[in-house]
Amino acid sequence: MNADLQNLDLFEGVSRIEDGSVDLIISDPPYGLGKDYGNDSDHVYGQDYVDFSRRWLDAVLPKMKPDGSMYVFLSWQHSPEVFSLFKTRMTMLNEIIWDRRVPSMGGSTRRYSSVHDNIGFFARSRNHYFDLDSIRIPYDAATKKARSRSIFVGKKWLEVGYNPKDLWSVSRLHRQDPERADHPTQKPLELVERMVLASCPPGGLVLDPFMGSGTTAVAALAHGRCFAGFEINPEYFAIAQERVLALSRPGTKAQAKSPRRRKNTAGVPVSLIAVE
Repeated sequence: MNADLQNLDLFEGVSRIEDGSVDLIISDPPYGLGKDYGNDSDHVYGQDYVDFSRRWLDAVLPKMKPDGSMYVFLSWQHSPEVFSLFKTRMTMLNEIIWDRRVPSMGGSTRRYSSVHDNIGFFARSRNHYFDLDSIRIPYDAATKKARSRSIFVGKKWLEVGYNPKDLWSVSRLHRQDPERADHPTQKPLELVERMVLASCPPGGLVLDPFMGSGTTAVAALAHGRCFAGFEINPEYFAIAQERVLALSRPGTKAQAKSPRRRKNTAGVPVSLIAVE
């Protein structure tokens, strides 16, 4: 699989991506919460943040295929305005709530503790690619037994599993997690794999405008998709590059967490283009 990693600002490098070539965009931009990413990219708030979101959407949308789709990670502080903006350019299919499984320790005393992220799922058209069977969740034995009456016998949905709901309960990556890299807002591979499997055909191209530690790259390449991404921070870029290179080493596990993950003992063939 081809991996094109660029140590560039999205707005400097996006012209290198061919128009109409991208099957899936997974975007995890700075949330506008004042975090330190080695630059001031997260110190944009209010209307300035909405303007920033409009700017990067304008940059990446022409790259998407007519049946392509996009997932956007945000927080509640800006998701209402940004999702409303994106709905003027695409069809919004879902607002997915990621329950980070944050333990009940401390938190605000003047409001409820925030323990989720908002994920907008958008498509350029109603004819978007979506492979439900690749992400179905198997029913447990008790559920199957409870539906053993004749009217349920032979039902495909009972055998292959159910459609994931729009509430995804996946633990955030704690510092001791073996998957964790040195990035403050790294997303779990399990989350991104579901997006890749459902919304990008095998051999298709996944674009990540804000690559961070390279989780989207790992998910795409481990499941037979091509990848292109941009990351402005050289330290994060180096982490992403190393994670991609690790996939191709014999004996290295792809770390895929999907129920339909493929075993990898020989390494995932990766053709890496890294621009620093």
